Amino acid sequence: MIVWQTLIGIAAGLLACWLILLATLAVARPKGNILTEAVRLLPDLLRLISRLARDKSLPRRTRWRLWIVAGYLALPINLVPDFIPVLGYADDAIVVALGLRTVIRQAGAGALTRHWPGTEDGLNVIRRLAGLPATAPQE
Repeated sequence: MIVWQTLIGIAAGLLACWLILLATLAVARPKGNILTEAVRLLPDLLRLISRLARDKSLPRRTRWRLWIVAGYLALPINLVPDFIPVLGYADDAIVVALGLRTVIRQAGAGALTRHWPGTEDGLNVIRRLAGLPATAPQE
């Protein structure tokens, strides 16, 4: 009897933690259609993460965060299953956004600009995703 109560308690605790994670992701997600734009930029985002993670001028803690984000993206198992509306497909973009926000705060916007492999428009999307103001278009 005690074994069943323990297992039920563990399951209830895991469920509560998972629900808190869902709520946190829902609150932390960027507003508007920026997640859709970020999904389109995923190949450039992956190259950006790789370049930043290999930049020896960045603090080691910052590079480790990037490797953790890359590892999460490589996992075949998602924390939020894809059948959950909105968050199911957006959880990867949310994790990348949160990871980039902390890295850019530590590394600076210059590192983002220096390592961005895509277009200027894509860089502006990533800057908004990271919580930075978009740069003015070059004339």
